[in-house]
Amino acid sequence: MIDSDDDYNIFFSDTSSDTSDDNELDDLLVHERPKNEGYFEDTVPQYGPEFMEHFRLNRHVVESLAENYSQSGIFKRHSGMYGKLSALQQTHIYLWFVGHQTASFRDVADRFNISISSLFRIIKRLTEYVSNLAPQTIYWPTAQERNVIERDFRQNGFPGVIGAIDGSHIKIDIPAVDPDSYLNRKGYHSIQMQVVCDSKKKIRDLFVGYPGSVHDSRVFRVSPLSETLEEKCQNMYILGDSGYPLLPNLLTPFRDRGQLTRRQINYNRKLSKNRYIVEHCFGLLKQKFRQLYHVKLRKIVNIVHLIRACCVLHNMSLEDNFDVNVEEIHHDNNVQHDMLPANHNLEDEDVEENVNGRIVRNNVVNMLQM
Repeated sequence: MIDSDDDYNIFFSDTSSDTSDDNELDDLLVHERPKNEGYFEDTVPQYGPEFMEHFRLNRHVVESLAENYSQSGIFKRHSGMYGKLSALQQTHIYLWFVGHQTASFRDVADRFNISISSLFRIIKRLTEYVSNLAPQTIYWPTAQERNVIERDFRQNGFPGVIGAIDGSHIKIDIPAVDPDSYLNRKGYHSIQMQVVCDSKKKIRDLFVGYPGSVHDSRVFRVSPLSETLEEKCQNMYILGDSGYPLLPNLLTPFRDRGQLTRRQINYNRKLSKNRYIVEHCFGLLKQKFRQLYHVKLRKIVNIVHLIRACCVLHNMSLEDNFDVNVEEIHHDNNVQHDMLPANHNLEDEDVEENVNGRIVRNNVVNMLQM
């Protein structure tokens, strides 16, 4: 599994031969097709506001990312493999790929007038580089940041909150190893992604890699966050849905059996209203980097790092004015919720630790304005 705090050289190291991954291209390397000559050199520089529509980040962020990439050991170590392709061109190629759901390897290669094998290696190198930026871009808020975030949630009717947690399924092709464990309740194969975001949709904690058949509560229990949540939140808390255990620093809704008090109903409504920020975060993430609707890489470890790379890019581009399709968010959220089992509330092993959580929640219930 991969946590946002991980800092290590990932699977693209020189100890593994590039030729071993060329098998993924065997079904793509068929007849040559006409290339789109001059697209990067002539067309891209003419883009104005539509630049972000094509490359998902604003031009300044793209150029900054490419400049830093050009100074990295990853680029310098492998730049000779791509002939005259600059770091800037490779960055544009990579962003086009992750930003377009229908962009096949061949479509992207043709657009940028490169071979499919070169494209595949560019995807690998940029994924390595961007994913390794996670410790600098995906991190828990500082004390000062927590105060700002708490103020935002307080103004939205729920004081004491510094984030919202949820999981999302990333669709993948059928894995070669243990495919049944990746088959989720909706009937497709997926990888679980657990995210905590703040009031501005910035990802503050990321845990990704568990198979789609695993429930949210179990993913949380095995994530590093479950062990450090009290230390990170201190006297504050994050909000989750009923798929998560109730803890002193993780507030969940009351189960509605038709006997809730007015204050408990008020609490549930305010929690839902504020927790929805994480669903908007997922919607923005996937609409920007549409490969996340269905990642077509074959190796699980490659897929996991591509997901983390997209989360890094998400945090780097939050200042962009990107138009989000709200209906698409609603549809994706409904799909996620349909996959929850009927008994997806607290599991038996969580009951004992929930005693203090219930005390905190009851205090919050009485504190919230009606």
